[in-house]
Amino acid sequence: MPVSECECCGGNLHWFWEDAFDKFGFDDGEGQVETETVADVLRSAGYVVATEPWGLHNIVIVSIKRDGTELIPYGDPNFTFGYDPIRSHLPKAIVDLLDSSL
Repeated sequence: MPVSECECCGGNLHWFWEDAFDKFGFDDGEGQVETETVADVLRSAGYVVATEPWGLHNIVIVSIKRDGTELIPYGDPNFTFGYDPIRSHLPKAIVDLLDSSL
């Protein structure tokens, strides 16, 4: 579990990388949003990552590409982006990277 410095109190903020893909992640955007931290780990590993505001106050990762191929499984009838747990839908290499880095 990643730990960041809380922007409000300076204490330890424990969070989950999966929140960067969740409509309601980071306390529905009311907490400290660490989406760009997750995106930067992916970018450093050579992925092309896009983030977007979703709703009024949250930011989510909406695209992960490698060699022009989208790796978020849009179009899978068993997956609803932003609502279903992302861990079981991403390629193992991405999950392993995020688990080991964050």
